[in-house]
Order: sequence, then C-alpha cells, then structure tokens
Amino acid sequence: MKQFFAKFSRLTWVILAVVVVGVIAIFFSRSRTGTEPLFQTTTAARGNLVASIGATGSVRARQSAVLIWQTNGIVDAVNVDVGTRVSRDDELASLDKTSLNQSIILAEADLASAKRALEDLLNSDTARAQALVAVDRAEKAYQKAYNWRLELNGKIDIIDTYYEFGIPKVRKYKGYADAETIADADENLALTEAQLDDARRAYERLKDGADPADIAAAEARVAAAQSTLNLAFISAPFDGTITQASPSVGDQVSTGSPAFRVDDLSHLLVDLQVSEVDINSVFVGQSASLTFDAILGKPYAGKVVEVGQSGDTLQGVVSFTVTVELTDADELVKPGMTAAVTVVVEEIKDVVLIPNRAVRLVDGDRVVYKLVDGQPVQVKIELGSSSDTTSVLIGGDLKEGDLIILNPPSQFNGPFGG
Repeated sequence: MKQFFAKFSRLTWVILAVVVVGVIAIFFSRSRTGTEPLFQTTTAARGNLVASIGATGSVRARQSAVLIWQTNGIVDAVNVDVGTRVSRDDELASLDKTSLNQSIILAEADLASAKRALEDLLNSDTARAQALVAVDRAEKAYQKAYNWRLELNGKIDIIDTYYEFGIPKVRKYKGYADAETIADADENLALTEAQLDDARRAYERLKDGADPADIAAAEARVAAAQSTLNLAFISAPFDGTITQASPSVGDQVSTGSPAFRVDDLSHLLVDLQVSEVDINSVFVGQSASLTFDAILGKPYAGKVVEVGQSGDTLQGVVSFTVTVELTDADELVKPGMTAAVTVVVEEIKDVVLIPNRAVRLVDGDRVVYKLVDGQPVQVKIELGSSSDTTSVLIGGDLKEGDLIILNPPSQFNGPFGG
C-alpha cells in the first residue's frame, strides 16, 4: 500500500485536493440554486384580523307545530299537501259532520244563536231607552216619598174610619203623625233613594252603548260555541309551510292522532353550545358563516340573535346556548340538517399581520426572521390580538413589506451564516 501511494507525486495530490474542493463547492452551490427554495417567505402586509369560534348544531324553524285531531271522526276533506304554504287560520282538513259527536253538531246552532245575541247587544238601543225610563220612574217615586216625609214634620190631615150601626164612616181632622207613621215614611224614602241610585248607575253603563260586562259575556258564549265547532277542523296556527301531512280522505281518526306539521321556514335557526371560556366573547348581532354536509360547496351567512344567560353542565363541562339565524337561507336548507357554524367574535381592520408559524420565542422575547440580501436576520416584535393563524403587529423592528421567513431553522450556523 505504501508503495502504491509513493507512486503519486506532490503535484498529483494537489490536483486531487482541488477536485475534491470543487465537488464540495458544486454540491453547496446546487443546494443554494436548486429548484427547492432554501426559505419559505411571505410579505408582512396589511389586512383584517378575524377571531372566531366554531360549533355545530341542528337547523330548526323559529316556529314549529305538530297538529293533532281533537276528536274522533272520518276525514271529509284535505286541503293541503307537503310543501303548501299556508296562512294563519287556513283550514287544512275537516271531518264529516255525520261522524261527529252530537255536541259538536249542535255547536253550530249554538254559535249562530250566540252571534245573533251579541249583534243585538251591540246594535240595539232598547236597553238604553229602557234604562232611561227606569230612571224617570225612580225619580218620581223618590220625589213622592220625599214630599210625604216632609209633610209629616207638621200638622197633617188625619183620616179616621169608624162604624156606626155597622156602617163605615170616614172623618178628617188635623193632628200630628205618630212615631210608627214617621218610621214607615223614612224607610220608604230610603228605599226609593236606593232604587233611584241603581237606575242611574244602570243608565250610566248603557248611555254610550251596551254594558261592557254584557258584551264580554256574549263574546264568551260565541267563543265557547266556536271552540266546540273547531274540534271538527284542523287549522294553521301561524303562517308557514306544511312539512308533514298524514290524513287522507276517508281515514278514521281518533283524538290525539297526528294530522300535520307546520314550520315557519322564513326564519331558520341553529342552536349552538358554546364553552364558558368563550361565551363572554359572543354578543347579539355578531356575524356568522354556516356550512352543511348536505349542501356541498355553498356557504351561508347568519347572525347571532340570542345568547343564553345561564349555563348547562354536562359531564362536568359548562356550556351556554347561542342561537344563530340564517340570513340567506334557501330551499336547500331544511329543519333537522346539521350545520357547522363559525361566529366572528372580533374583527380588526387595516393592520399589519404576522403569521403565527413564523414567530419564535428567544430569551423571553418574541422574534421573527426577515430575509435581507438572501440572509435571515432576527428582529424583535410586539404582537396584539391573535387568531388561530395570524397576529397583529403593534411594535418592533419589522415593517410592512418586509419578507418574513416562515420556516426559520432552529440554529443559524454552517452554510446558513452566523
């Protein structure tokens, strides 16, 4: 082996050394100029910081009602199908009269009679006229009793009846009334005064129309008859859309059996469970975005309409109910669908943003590395509000437009510089 190396001259070794150094230089040169960049960078630029919280929930209508039959009978008519839009009090279905209980059938006659009585009460002037006549009579009776009592205070004509030979004789003479006569007159005066007061009160109630108490009683009789009659019908309780329909003409139904479901699809809501850690960041009016597994590639907008004020504890975790309303719902969104909801709890506009992945902690200071003439330079920064991906730059040696290194190495040595 020694003889082998001895064959090489000093010049040969020099040439070999130059070749090795050249190969190494070519290797590092390719590392710096290859297709893969040495550093991933981004520009410190202005934008809007959006902080949000996310949760899932199920879509529900603002109003929803399952309508059931209130009595037994045979379905006579069905006026709506699934998807029909209805207004409040629209008749959706009815039962055959001949299949109904007798009390329901008679309620139709009771309703007509009660309506007629109410109409007479509202439009007739007879009661007021009668009350006025009663006041006039009571005033005359009181005046007569008053005058008689006044006469008893002095001498009065006393009429006496006696019998002579079995024949009644009448004689008159002046005298004073006895105590019993005065007491009777006082009682009669008090009675006529009370009757006059009653007559006047009755007239006061009727002088501007029917007595409100009588009207209320008549209206109650109308409502009671109508309520009984309504047992034979299913009506819409509010404006909405028929989302379920069970009855068909000829069906035999019983009390409590389902008929229809009505939903107000013009207002769709999603209830979210938000952690107690985040609930104080959520307020009514904040915007939200929603996506659905059942509706691919189409986001929807919403807003917070209600924030729960008391929490529920489930398995040791406290959460609050937050309600979000869709503001651009269409026919694709249906009650019961699962929605992924993101609520924007904070938005700061026109600020310089720093990617969180570029920030490092060095000796207790936050730093980033910016690229200057192809070399990384460490700079201190101060950050404000943050989201999951970015933070607001509020101070430090970095400015808008600087190139920030997203993948700085843990140590800068060797070929990367000091």
